[in-house]
Amino acid sequence: MWEWFIINGVWVFIGSAFGVILLFFIRQRVLAAIEKAAKKQPRPGLEKSLRLTIWTIIGILLALIAISAAAVIISREGMAAMITPETLQTWLKEHGTSILFILFLGALLWLAFNKLIPPLVGRVVVRSKGESKEGMKKRRETLNAVFIGTGKIIVVVAVIFMILSELDISIGPVLAGFGIVGIAIGFGAQYLIRDLIAGVFILLENQYRVGDVAKVADIVAIVEQVNLRKTVLRDLDGVVHHVPNGEIKVASNYTRHFSRVNLDISVAYGTDLDHAISVINRVGQELAADENWTKMIIKAPQVLRVNKLGDSGIDIKILGDVKPMQQWALMGELRLRLKKAFDEEGIEIPWPHVKLYFGESPGGLPCKACSQVNPPGSKFCSNCGASLSSK
Repeated sequence: MWEWFIINGVWVFIGSAFGVILLFFIRQRVLAAIEKAAKKQPRPGLEKSLRLTIWTIIGILLALIAISAAAVIISREGMAAMITPETLQTWLKEHGTSILFILFLGALLWLAFNKLIPPLVGRVVVRSKGESKEGMKKRRETLNAVFIGTGKIIVVVAVIFMILSELDISIGPVLAGFGIVGIAIGFGAQYLIRDLIAGVFILLENQYRVGDVAKVADIVAIVEQVNLRKTVLRDLDGVVHHVPNGEIKVASNYTRHFSRVNLDISVAYGTDLDHAISVINRVGQELAADENWTKMIIKAPQVLRVNKLGDSGIDIKILGDVKPMQQWALMGELRLRLKKAFDEEGIEIPWPHVKLYFGESPGGLPCKACSQVNPPGSKFCSNCGASLSSK
């Protein structure tokens, strides 16, 4: 077993080191996923057991790193490198101090990325015209996650190669091995490079941020994560979509700077349009003045125009500007208030319907304008649309 470690010590060291790095990066996500699942189906002690398992695996990998490093030293120095107080003291003077300094410098850089990048991004990212404070916060958080993650990867890789160099292990064969693997997957890597380039432009152009509602690859959902390789979306059904950045041709942001209430309301053909428009504008002003909604509204919903003469009624378009992500709540409240106001004012909201009758129905209502006989209970003529009211 020891001979196997002496022969393969370099690769065991590299594999164990990358295993430790991977666990450090994914452990928080795994724990978060377990915690979320535990809320739906509680399992006492599961999170504690998982933490213990992860740290046990990390401990084993660290032990493998130490054993493989010792095996490499012995394979190079021979039996004279067996651990004795003298050899240990010599090794600490020649290599140990330098390795500890490299680890200390790596840890310092790791902490520096966490502390320095957020304020640096906050100073560099300039608030553009029309950008809200919430939008700037989303952009800063997105850029912080990308820069900190990338910086930590660079620090870890640099520390590993510096330690290998300090142990007199040539990193040339390692890099050559990676080069061979890179050539083998070169055709597949072109898609990865395309994703990375697209991710850079998404971040630089601030197309969307974490927390935005966007349409990406024909999927309308909340953006949960943006990095250089992919965009992660969660739709209203809770389904998580992973979209490679290189596959994104068109991205539509529903919550950039401000959002808009865009609503069509239909009224019957016999409705006094001036009266209906005044009622709609009044309801929009009342909604904007409501203390529960006024903070969300930038411009009160108002009638823009008569938008369409439909089959069953006349469509009136309503527009209004609101704060990002508030348009759906505002439109729901506006529909509720308009229905109540229309009922009070006697304004009819039409719906597609068909009335069948054979011949002249008893007690039919004749139209004064065209003499058409209409079924009992009709308010408007089925032929010309004139009111059948006796007034």
